[in-house]
Amino acid sequence: MDSIGTNTAPGPGATSPAPAPGPRAPFAAPDLVTVPTRQGLEAVDIIRRGAGQAAPGVGPVLHDGSGDTLGFLVPPGTADAWDLPGSACTQTNGRGMRFGDLAAAPTAGGTGWLLPPDAVGPVTDPEVLRAALGEAARLIEAADNCR
Repeated sequence: MDSIGTNTAPGPGATSPAPAPGPRAPFAAPDLVTVPTRQGLEAVDIIRRGAGQAAPGVGPVLHDGSGDTLGFLVPPGTADAWDLPGSACTQTNGRGMRFGDLAAAPTAGGTGWLLPPDAVGPVTDPEVLRAALGEAARLIEAADNCR
């Protein structure tokens, strides 16, 4: 009750207005690990085979227009410590892609999704990717040596 005796409390079933949304945290653009297509496709298969066994699955994967490389989206900061021979990891800083709408087609010339974000989980775990790329390199080397 207020000071003049009227009840100002909300009645039964009344709800208070929802608080105004606060500022959205900026989206941290993922880093991009690029590898030769053959090794990347093997790694995708390796990760997918292991995904049901407590290992995280593969995240979104880009292919370039020429078909020479695949790019795995990995968490921001991965590029700072990536040192796997035969691959490169770069900070994207959102260049060439609209990260607010990851399902949209990339805008970098000639690239497209091999595994689009809406069909797979979040970014690929860098340790899972590193292990899969190593195994893929060994499989490719063994196959090439059998010729």
